[in-house]
Amino acid sequence: MRRFSRIVSTTSIIAVAITGLGLASATVSAAGTSKSDIEKGQEIAFSRKKGNCLACHKIKGGKLPGNIAPPLVAMQQRFPDKAKLRAQIFDSTVASPNSIMPPFGRHKIISGKEIDLVTEFIYQL
Repeated sequence: MRRFSRIVSTTSIIAVAITGLGLASATVSAAGTSKSDIEKGQEIAFSRKKGNCLACHKIKGGKLPGNIAPPLVAMQQRFPDKAKLRAQIFDSTVASPNSIMPPFGRHKIISGKEIDLVTEFIYQL
């Protein structure tokens, strides 16, 4: 017996009706994350003490971007599989051994949760 029933909308809101658990319903964004997660990810990505993505990348909304790495645009087209984008942020040297991008996860520059938040922010660009 199915305990979850999902109604998927490609426009703006996914309504999730949870049955059999005594809960009515909940709503989340189309990407499956809340706006606050994207904002938190942006804060980490732009922070000079955390992600510091702007040191190398041009990102919409960022001030004083670098130009030694590709601009972060059209990320869903470049990384259709969000897990590959997360893996790139975690440790880019796996896919490209000569990469100069810091391995944020492997070197524990930012936590796994922070990598998830940065991934959500970068993925929606």
